[in-house]
Amino acid sequence: MSIISHFTLLIFILFSNPTTFTTAVNITRLLSPYPDLSDFSSLLSTTTVAADITQRTSLTLLAVPNSVLRASPLTHRLTSSSSIADVIRYHVLLQFLSLRDLHHLPRSGKLVTTLFQTTGRAVNNFGYVNVTYDDGTNITVVKSPAAYSQQPNNATVTSLITVLPYNVSIYTVDSLIVPYGFDLLASETRPPLGLNISKALIDGHNFNVAASMLTASGVVSEFEGDEGGAGITLFVPTDDAFADIPMSANFQSLPADKKADVLRFHVLHSYYPLGSLQSIVNPVQPTLATEDKGAGSFTLNISRVNGSVAINTGIVQATVTQTVFDQNPVAIFGISRVLLPKEIFGKNAVVGDAPKMKGAESPMESSGPGDYSMGVNGPALSPEEMRSDGTTLKCTSMFCDE
Repeated sequence: MSIISHFTLLIFILFSNPTTFTTAVNITRLLSPYPDLSDFSSLLSTTTVAADITQRTSLTLLAVPNSVLRASPLTHRLTSSSSIADVIRYHVLLQFLSLRDLHHLPRSGKLVTTLFQTTGRAVNNFGYVNVTYDDGTNITVVKSPAAYSQQPNNATVTSLITVLPYNVSIYTVDSLIVPYGFDLLASETRPPLGLNISKALIDGHNFNVAASMLTASGVVSEFEGDEGGAGITLFVPTDDAFADIPMSANFQSLPADKKADVLRFHVLHSYYPLGSLQSIVNPVQPTLATEDKGAGSFTLNISRVNGSVAINTGIVQATVTQTVFDQNPVAIFGISRVLLPKEIFGKNAVVGDAPKMKGAESPMESSGPGDYSMGVNGPALSPEEMRSDGTTLKCTSMFCDE
């Protein structure tokens, strides 16, 4: 075989196998030789940020030492997990910056995108950081570009930890950097809103089915517990939306834990007023179910369609029909359809004109704890519901146990 043929074959092999060029970034393994960064490494893992950056091919990590983290409000027990994750994402710069790159920055500095900016939760474009270098003092500073950002909003680069050339660089910094719009100290001292979500839905009318399901499943207490920190946004189907679920979806036959997952699928772990939803930067949004099931699963695609906010699950598309409640840190919106996750209901689109389930028109007919007449999207439940194979399910309100 000629030299040219060998060369052609090599080029073909390289370009037909992209993994030849890049491998997954195991950021926690890179940090493992440094015990003073163990807390930061742990946060990368527990918040799933480490998994988010696995396939990134160009990044700079600003690692915060244990002593700094332990003195900060970030790890305070009242700081929500979603807030912690977004602050950590703010320390992941989506560009490889070597020491030489830092020392050749313009005097005005350079805006660099962070992983937090990609979530769509950053206020305006404040998911960026401004990196500056003073050649007189040989100091590199990373700070929020917001003029009036709350403290701590900047950090000084103290040392270079490790470099994978043109791929990953890791530096230590002397302070946590909090994105604009976050106030971790306030989240510790601010009294919780204390909103009774079920009552707010009943007061909003036409949300009785959702209110009953939230109460029966117990997940409403989770939602109310998440009102602090970054807040929450709930998408609540109307009673008509529950009645319109096709019978082919078999919603009523789901076990209790799956129904709870569906409910969590309707909640974003950040406060989004309507205007923010209409101009959202990153349309793919994780839900509370994502936090339970893993990054990349149970996500919603949010966009603006014909002047309305559309929410797409991959098999169902709903629209926001009304604002039920909006007071920072909680927003509740009525939506036209029940959001069915493809992870539970399969990947085929749910046909809108399929036979509808019955029984949701009067969801609050229950007269007491022993009355099982409150049916949702199906015939009213009896204490024991018969399966087609002759076995029974023990049922209480909306949920049936094996």
